[in-house]
Amino acid sequence: MSRERTEADAHDQADMERLVAGHDAALNNLMERHATPIFHFLCRMVGNEDDANDLAQETFVRVFKSRENFRRGEKFSTWLYTIAANLARNHFRWRSRHPNISLETETGESEQTLGSSLPANDPAPNEQTLVAERTAAVRGAVGELPEDLREAIVLCEWEERSMAEAAMILETTPKAVESRLYRARQILREQLKNWL
Repeated sequence: MSRERTEADAHDQADMERLVAGHDAALNNLMERHATPIFHFLCRMVGNEDDANDLAQETFVRVFKSRENFRRGEKFSTWLYTIAANLARNHFRWRSRHPNISLETETGESEQTLGSSLPANDPAPNEQTLVAERTAAVRGAVGELPEDLREAIVLCEWEERSMAEAAMILETTPKAVESRLYRARQILREQLKNWL
């Protein structure tokens, strides 16, 4: 595993050197290797595939625009996840200033709700598997965690980043990441006790 990761890091370094030297096609290689993991990371962070897709694309736009700022010898994936995490934070700030309108909001004089005035979708299948319910419960519980705890859980548990690498991405110390993980796990254990 570490040999494969070392080879991937070497490919990333070579592609970044080519990108900085003006070979724009090197970005395609980087996207081919990292687009899916970054998309999954952002899905887990923002809880919405459309937003995650937009943020993943913006992450690679930032890589291209900031290619001159990449320090040779720095681990590319750490730099990439730092960019993605910052974009997710910015997205949360934007979302807190621009809240969504509830479908239960009354539309005005008719006293109808917005949701009742929209066309109905086909009903979801009646039977859901236990795995799907558990997954939804876990995603929901993680989505409700405070941002700093959610970042630590997503990076260390789902993205399998080390505490040191997560600390670099989150611009904090490994001890702080360890503390956040502990607090997040305590909260999740309490919220998901019916599933455990």
